[in-house]
Amino acid sequence: MSGTRSPSLKAPATEPGIEGRWPVWKLALLLWPAVTATVAINLFMAALMLRVVGGTPLGPVAALLWSLPLGIPASWLAGRWVRRLLDEAES
Repeated sequence: MSGTRSPSLKAPATEPGIEGRWPVWKLALLLWPAVTATVAINLFMAALMLRVVGGTPLGPVAALLWSLPLGIPASWLAGRWVRRLLDEAES
């Protein structure tokens, strides 16, 4: 018989699902391209709306360049959100 024995007859020796659990950093890395593109679109649209009240225009290339560093914290937050949703779905 392989595996470990549980000290209790009712409780499993290992918690099911923990070994296949994705950490937040992997989820954030997986989501980074989509989140960064979303940040770029939102920056471009916000610049268009701010132009009505006298803001400076932001071109699509500039929005993409700004979204590269801003996509990192946004991806981390998206990874935390997805991790929480996965934990909630498993319980």
